[in-house]
Amino acid sequence: MSRLKALYRSWGIPCSGTQVYAPRHRDQWLSRIAQPGVRRRAELFYQQLDGLLVVRHTVRGELLTESRKHQAVKILRQIPLIGPLRAALLLALMQTPHRFRSKRQLWTYSGLGVETHDSAQHRYVDGQLQRSKKPQQIRGLNQNHNHEMKRIFKSTAMSASRCAGPLQDFYAGLLAKGMKPDMARLTLARKIAAITLTLWKTGERFDAEHLKSQAA
Repeated sequence: MSRLKALYRSWGIPCSGTQVYAPRHRDQWLSRIAQPGVRRRAELFYQQLDGLLVVRHTVRGELLTESRKHQAVKILRQIPLIGPLRAALLLALMQTPHRFRSKRQLWTYSGLGVETHDSAQHRYVDGQLQRSKKPQQIRGLNQNHNHEMKRIFKSTAMSASRCAGPLQDFYAGLLAKGMKPDMARLTLARKIAAITLTLWKTGERFDAEHLKSQAA
């Protein structure tokens, strides 16, 4: 899909959105390409896309069918906005919650861990070794992570921030405290990940009170 858009953009044809992929609009998009060879490349990309969509539909059905055999999926689907596909992907990617001793390990694995840096924890003052009072610098989220896991938790948090429910109430509470929207969504994603790990490990039912416990 990205190669198809790249082809249009390389010839100065704007193609934002998803209309460029729709079968009923393809003739219209192809007519914008004047060069026959380039237009033929676009036609082949469309054929490749159609084939991949068929495979994607088949694989998705098999994934959902297989996931229904696992009790963990029923537990994960209790969490608001964790539907059958997200639950199946979490099961496939995490396999077992016991890989992660704590929520912080899951955050790091999912690219939601905050990285800090300091130049020195101690320094000499008048010949005495003292702990530095200089605060650690925040460098952003960790880069070495499972990108699909990050996409799941971030997309769930994005949806939750827009849909009425306990997760949106949690998000609204963060905004009311003065937190910026992007940081509030990150905190919500971390909270969803923490609840996912807790419920999967304990087998408990989802309770909105989990959102009122210690902040993520």
